[in-house]
This record gives sequence, structure tokens and C-alpha cells, in this order.
Amino acid sequence: MENKVKVAITGVTGNMGNEVMCELVSSCIVEKFRVLLYADKKEKAFLKKYAHLINNGTVEVIHGSIADESICKHFVCDMDYVINLASVIPPHSDGNPQAAIECNEKGVNELVYAIERLPKENQPKLIHISTVALYGNRNEKHPYAKVGDPLLVSPYDVYAATKLRGEFRVLESSIEKWVVLRQTAMLHKNMLSDNMSDGLMFHTPFNAPLEWVTAHDSGRLIRKIIEKDSREEVAGFWKRVFNIGAPESNRITGYETLDHGFSIIGGTAKQFFSPQDNATRNFHGVWFSDGQELEKLFGYQSQTETDYWIEMANAHKVYKLGKLLPKRLIRRFTVSKLKHSKNAPAYWANNGDSAKLLAFFGGKENYDALPDKWNGVHIPVKSDYAPDDYHTSQKPDSEITIDDLREYANLHRGQLITQHFETGDVYAKLTWCTQDGTMFTATAYSVICAGHWYSPIYERFEWDFDRLAKKDKVFAQYWYDSHGSSENVKYYLDEQFNACVLPDSVQVRESKQSKLFSTTIATHTVR
Repeated sequence: MENKVKVAITGVTGNMGNEVMCELVSSCIVEKFRVLLYADKKEKAFLKKYAHLINNGTVEVIHGSIADESICKHFVCDMDYVINLASVIPPHSDGNPQAAIECNEKGVNELVYAIERLPKENQPKLIHISTVALYGNRNEKHPYAKVGDPLLVSPYDVYAATKLRGEFRVLESSIEKWVVLRQTAMLHKNMLSDNMSDGLMFHTPFNAPLEWVTAHDSGRLIRKIIEKDSREEVAGFWKRVFNIGAPESNRITGYETLDHGFSIIGGTAKQFFSPQDNATRNFHGVWFSDGQELEKLFGYQSQTETDYWIEMANAHKVYKLGKLLPKRLIRRFTVSKLKHSKNAPAYWANNGDSAKLLAFFGGKENYDALPDKWNGVHIPVKSDYAPDDYHTSQKPDSEITIDDLREYANLHRGQLITQHFETGDVYAKLTWCTQDGTMFTATAYSVICAGHWYSPIYERFEWDFDRLAKKDKVFAQYWYDSHGSSENVKYYLDEQFNACVLPDSVQVRESKQSKLFSTTIATHTVR
């Protein structure tokens, strides 16, 4: 028999949040909802949709910011579960980095802190949604990722950097029961309209490995987690990190994604894009080696990528008109128009943004060398990609020894400072030292099992992986898939969040930037 539960949810007006709310309302497992709404254009639609549940007291609405300490204190009190779906994602995080800091980082800190202050027996279980963006750029050389792989967030990706810090705060918290779910690329109802408002689609390399899950299935996953856990049927789930995977058929390339999308108007990617349009690196996308672990536990996968495009075509009859119109005309008023967006490579090239061109192409000379026609250009296919090298025989957490920790730290060219470690005690706080001599505290689970290892990005918007990878074998294994070992660049954002680069030998000057980011550093400390 299922026990009725009380659930607090952030981000309910988002694409995944909307599906989570629909699923939980329809399941009848939740006797009370508490939702946090941040004033935007989606708020009114939510209030209208759930007016009957708000009026009868089933849904309690709190208005305000997740970064507000007093709001979070009330939000988590007397709840059985807290589901954190709130997130400022691209392209909004690109245009408003401060909002991403407030939500993805400071907001997570306040939410976690609010739960930590409660007595252990009164703490709700925290389900925190993280992101595939933490793994950084992948291509055909290492297309598969698993929980535990190094987290190399791509330069200038404020979304990934703030989500990295937020996730680390959850992992290092004193909450009794938490789980982190790294969301993969997600197909949702607003995907097409969202991609037609910004140059973000040009950030996707044609050879990027992308694993697509639908927002509907993501909502199903959360419902099934709540239902099964309320019946105490879930073992080995809490205090772990999982990748939200999709069916095998949903693992495609960046080119195929664009091609499938434009097929609903009878077009192809070649008709709308040129080889020079899209970045050649600096994105985030992988195929998950361990993506079926959650499926085995909860059986949530029900839709394929093909199902999604059929649903979109049926839901928006206007796309049928696209089959009748000349593709050149459609391109002129859609894709070509977006090249003038400040988030598009063509804009960077025309306006001398050498920092962005360096990050996304390896430099303007590489961008200029790309062909503008498809003749003779190889379109990536799955046979180009390295096979999955993940082995399920990986050592269990309970067998991890101090020698394993020391060996892993050495691969990072760092050191385990803590001298005593009980085999398998992966949640004990340990002290580590990086190749730069920087000390940090983290559990063995965070470092070995979840892939976290301190670098400047944990405290400020500074991506120094060119230099670090020259000694760090863990970073080098993946960083050099799309970067040359001779590259010597430090990517950073200045106090106005402008993209900048410096040679490795030059240090970022102490300025207003240090004061600005001192607030984000503080989010990693437990008060």
C-alpha cells in the first residue's frame, strides 16, 4: 500500500517541471504539493491550470526566489520530498549569467542549507536535477560517459559551471538522503520555438554524441521514484549520482538531431546549414554507458526520439506548410536570421570575438578554413565513434581502499592528504591537494565515484584546463580529444561577464572579479 506524501517542487513551470507536476498529480500519491514560483510569463499559466488544487489546499504556492534563505526555510519544512528542478539554462544563462548564479548555485546552497538545519528525523529527501553539461565536450573519440568520469565543463558555459558547483554542494551536504540525477539532452514541447529565438543551435557540433530523453519520460521517472520509495521498494538509490538515460535508439549525433528536426517540414540539415555554421568543439553531449541503471530501477522509458518528432508534427499542423514552401525561403527567415544573434559563431566572426572563436573552433583561422558547401564533407555516422569501454565489473564503492584514493589523486597529479581511510567509507570527509597545491575537502564518493576534482572553475569563471591537462592524466584523457596539447590558453569571464582569454603564463588580475565571485565561493561552505 502506498503512503501519501508531501512534496515540495522548484522549477514547476519549466519543461521538465511541467511534466513532473502532471505525472505526480495524476498518480494520486501526493497529498500535498508546495511549489516555488518565480515571477515570469509562465507563472500565470501554472496558476490557471492548477487553480482547483490551489483553491482546495492541495497545492500551496510560494512566490519568490530559491536564493532567498527565509523562503527556503519555509519551503522545505514538514515535507517528505524536495524535488529541485529549478535551473537557468542556455540560452538564458548566456544572456543573464547572474540569474544562473542566483538559481543554479546560490539557490541550491540555500535549499540544501534549509534542509541541513532541520533535525535528521525531519529532513525531507532531496532529489536534485543536475546535467550532462558537467561532462563537457565529447566527440567520436570518447562518445560514452559514465558517472565517475571527470567533469570538464566547457569554457564560457556559465550554466555548466554553476550547475557543477550546485551539485558539489549537494554531494558534500549533511542531508541524510539525497540523490543527484544528471539530465541528458531533453526533447520538450517548446524545443523548436526556443531554438528559433537564439543562435544556440549553432553551438552543437555536427559530430557531438547526443542522447535524447523526452520531458514526458523525465516526468515519469520522478513519479516512479516517489511511488516506489514511498512503498520502500528502492534499494541502493539514495546518496548516489545517476545519469538519466534514454533508449538506445535515442543516441544520435548533432547532425542527425538537426536533420531529424527539419525533416518534419520535409527538409534536411544540408538544406538549412553549411559546414561552417556550427561549432567544432566546446559543447556538452554524450551517450551514457550507465544510462540504463535508472531504467532497471524504475522502468520510465516509454518514448523514442522518433516518437517525439511525430508528436511535434501532429501537434503543430503549421509544419506541414513547410513541406510546400521553398527551403531557401524558410532558411532565409529562420536559420540565416539567427546568424545575426550575439550567440552565433557568424556574429562572433563578424564582430571580432576572438575569445569565443578560440573556444568553439580553436581560433578564427580554423573557423575561416571550414567549407561553406557540403560537397566532399564527411557527415559523421555511428561507425566513426569509438565503442563503449565501460565495464560493469568496476570496483564496488564498498571495496574502495586508501590505495585507490592515493592512486587516483596521483593521476590528477595531486595528493590525498588524509592518512586514514576505512575501506568502503566513501562518505567520510577527506582532504586532498591539487597539482597547484590547493587544498580542498571532499568525500571519496564525490571524487572517485562522481568525478569531482577541484579546479578554479569551482570558485570563479576561469577555465584553465589547457595548463592543468599537461600534468593531469585524468583531465588529459578527454580534454585532448578536442584541444591540442600545444594550446596554452586560460579562458575566463571578466567582471562584466565578457569572454576573455589569457596566455597560460599570465595570471588573471585580482580586481572586481575576485569580489564578485567571493559570493559564489561562499556557497560551498556549510554555515
